[in-house]
Amino acid sequence: MPSPSDVIEAAPLAAVASARSADTVRRRARRDRITVVALAAVVVLLALVAVGAGQLAVPIGRVVEILTHDAAALLGLDSGIPASWTRGEQAAVSLIRAPRALLAILVGAALAVSGAVLQALFRNPLVSPDVIGVSSAASFGGVLAIAVGAGGVALMSGAFVTGLLAALLVMLLGRLRTSSPVLTIVLGGIVVSAFFNALVSLVTYVADPYTTLPSITFWLMGSFVAATWDKVLLAAVPIAIGLIVVLALRWRINVLALGDDEALALGVRPARLRGILIIAVSLLTAATVAVCGVIGWVGLVIPHLVRLVIGPDHRVLLPASALLGGAYVLAVDTLARTVTTAELPVGILTAIIGAPVFVIVLVRRTREGRALA
Repeated sequence: MPSPSDVIEAAPLAAVASARSADTVRRRARRDRITVVALAAVVVLLALVAVGAGQLAVPIGRVVEILTHDAAALLGLDSGIPASWTRGEQAAVSLIRAPRALLAILVGAALAVSGAVLQALFRNPLVSPDVIGVSSAASFGGVLAIAVGAGGVALMSGAFVTGLLAALLVMLLGRLRTSSPVLTIVLGGIVVSAFFNALVSLVTYVADPYTTLPSITFWLMGSFVAATWDKVLLAAVPIAIGLIVVLALRWRINVLALGDDEALALGVRPARLRGILIIAVSLLTAATVAVCGVIGWVGLVIPHLVRLVIGPDHRVLLPASALLGGAYVLAVDTLARTVTTAELPVGILTAIIGAPVFVIVLVRRTREGRALA
């Protein structure tokens, strides 16, 4: 039993350790804030570069002037900026590139956050909307809407319903008692994805080869070529709702990642929280699929890269993933429309870039002994 003198001597040491711990927490919080602010600045800078890039190049300063003039005109104000730009430059910036850049940022943020949430939900870093079949199911809903000639709202509704159905099916398969729950989830996702891919192929096969089929084929590749302000508004509403719900629950996601028993002990209802998050992720995925088709690998790679920098705390991981995902998809889209005279589908480039990046990240984590941590 320690003597009173030992206790007295140990007290200052405990105080020093507590002070060091508090100082570490403050430094980490400061670092996280700097990281998020830096990512936000990168997104803004990339957006200005993307809006100015193209066959008709527009300097960044002029891009800022045009966007400021348009914003002032929308609010019924006089910007006071002399019109030093041509009509072609204003049309390229205001009507074509600005909505495209904003749509790419929204889609990238939605996909990255969806991947991060699903990985926490299933406690499996190999999960993403693509892997568990949500994207394939949403594609089926979208393809079916295109085949019957439905509009944008019907397309998004169909994508949402089928995407939600796929997520629920994978969750049910994940409840099977097996020796490897992680493998069960991945295999269940592969089965669900294969099933809905078969349905997509069936609709594609019976579609009119002269009118509907080309639209379906190009849409499935994933592209922002048809971006308009109407599509930005169509995607912004469900994406904003999904992001608000997820970000509001981000501290509960930390608790859920500990396990059901720990979550219950801390006052969190796992089943209810999972249901809310599944609906939010399905809404995010459906919105992205509806406006630009299938863009893969974003939800799988981006959360991994963010964890390497800031760690697994979802209070910071989710907003950082949203910003990095938006910057990534915007950069890839800019590359897709400027690297060649014929525009490349964004979904092809994200797969070409994302697959090797994910392999590198996975190998690195495996060497560190935490491939599934």
